[in-house]
Amino acid sequence: MTYLSNNAQTIPSGFRKVLYLNWPLLLLTITIASVGFLMLYSVAGGSFSTWAEPQMKRFLLGLGVMLFVAIIPIWFWRNISVLAYLGAFGLLIAVEFFGSVGMGAQRWIDLGFMRLQPSELMKITLVMLLAAYYDWLPPEKTSRPFWVILPVVMILAPTALVLKQPDLGTSILLMAAGGGVMFLAGVHWAYFAAVIASGVGLVAAVFQSRSTEWQLLKDYQYRRIDTFLDPSQDPLGAGYHITQSKIALGSGGWSGRGFMQGTQSRLNFLPEKHTDFIFTTLAEEFGFVGAFSLLSIYMLVIIFAIAAAIANKDRFSSLLTMGIALTFFLFFAVNMSMVMGLMPVVGVPLPMVSYGGSVMLVLMGAFGLIQSANIHRPR
Repeated sequence: MTYLSNNAQTIPSGFRKVLYLNWPLLLLTITIASVGFLMLYSVAGGSFSTWAEPQMKRFLLGLGVMLFVAIIPIWFWRNISVLAYLGAFGLLIAVEFFGSVGMGAQRWIDLGFMRLQPSELMKITLVMLLAAYYDWLPPEKTSRPFWVILPVVMILAPTALVLKQPDLGTSILLMAAGGGVMFLAGVHWAYFAAVIASGVGLVAAVFQSRSTEWQLLKDYQYRRIDTFLDPSQDPLGAGYHITQSKIALGSGGWSGRGFMQGTQSRLNFLPEKHTDFIFTTLAEEFGFVGAFSLLSIYMLVIIFAIAAAIANKDRFSSLLTMGIALTFFLFFAVNMSMVMGLMPVVGVPLPMVSYGGSVMLVLMGAFGLIQSANIHRPR
């Protein structure tokens, strides 16, 4: 890097931007997507055109989006962060009136060539807006009540719209990522302690109110909680998904049954095998070794992103990179916890492995923002 810096005047600007790409992060991204292509080929029973081919086309398009976003100076993305957030928020409102319905939820806008899920855009534009907000706000005002309320409104407004769709998984991710950026920006820990204490108190009140006159949830909602805690209570109904998922995870053993040899996915016992539950297919076919390898690659992405954020002295770029890294972490952490029965099934896909266009394109654009921050950081 020293040689590059000393000879910067002899290298064309565009070529220098390519050299400044975070290449380890780019290669890790391609590796994760390749795992996804392999698994989509497997769950389709050896058919390339069913899911793997469309996903590859989306990834190539996403790669172009990432490079386009990366070469644009980071200050441009900071300046349009408010417009980006408002645009995503407007699309969330549009979903309420013009959204298409799938699997009982109204979450998408049909564009003809693809279905756009605005809530995926909101995950990134929210991080952009919060990073720009704390870049603008003087550090001494970060923990003052008035300046804490504003970002809380920024987080809760889209969360309420997403929760109405309904999409509990994305709502959780929005609140967790938004709260994470606030914490990284230096908001006092007492605010978070109060929120956590309130959450614990609310959960306790929900359980204490059961079978009383002031019962806080409906009976069927309590039955869902019971099924999450013990799926065997309804193995053919509400507990079916997680029961089959656990069977697939356990049958993989140490090294797995082998590529395209998973019985749960091949015999269609495993629901949503190409989207939310694709990790269980990987674990069944490649065992603990394969599952742990994918988790390791995910963690390397987080490590390289954190390293890039620490090296960047620009506050907006650093917060943006950390916020996107946190969002990415929440994606795979929630999905893996969900399919292992550690969390309720909330419909969060495995990033860049599960089949889906909106998630793929938005994540590639988000990685483009990280690359832009890295390319244009002060050197």
